[in-house]
Amino acid sequence: MNTPALENKNVKLTLLDLSNYEKLIQIAQQDKLVQYSPSKIDTHDDLKSYVQTAVDGYYHKTTIPFIVFDKTQNAYAGCTRFMNIDWNNKVIEIGATWIGREFQGSALNKSIKLLMLHYAFETLNFEKVEFRIDERNIRSRKAVEKIGATLEGILRQNVYLLDGFKRNTCCYGILNTEWKSIKETVFKEF
Repeated sequence: MNTPALENKNVKLTLLDLSNYEKLIQIAQQDKLVQYSPSKIDTHDDLKSYVQTAVDGYYHKTTIPFIVFDKTQNAYAGCTRFMNIDWNNKVIEIGATWIGREFQGSALNKSIKLLMLHYAFETLNFEKVEFRIDERNIRSRKAVEKIGATLEGILRQNVYLLDGFKRNTCCYGILNTEWKSIKETVFKEF
């Protein structure tokens, strides 16, 4: 699989791997950055293990991990990935997204999602993009709702978090048949 860099005026996404992950260590150590995630990333070894898992998934064609470079701030901001890739049923998930606090609330996350949705629907020709979010993570839920994702259901107590809490996961989706309209309305300023 040959994955190109994805880029627009605000952000550049390139493959995340063991050669560049160290650019994210300071961000990964921010307090409660991934409080709704089952992943531990706040030490060098934990972040390296997290990235190795993503890289392994890339070679097995189940993930495509990206490091996020914010072009407006000229700085690395975090990471994101395509995951749970189902090539047969043409369904792909966007997840494992975390960006530093100093980048939150800007146009960065929306720019990331535009690039990824465009690539998923128009280059990879997937029929559906999914997002899975902790039910309590209202900020992330509102963000995917703003880009046109539909809440399809809630998986009850399906993921253990680091503190032992078993979360409910909200499942959102965007269909390829909805993409053109979403692109023209939600992302028109990009």
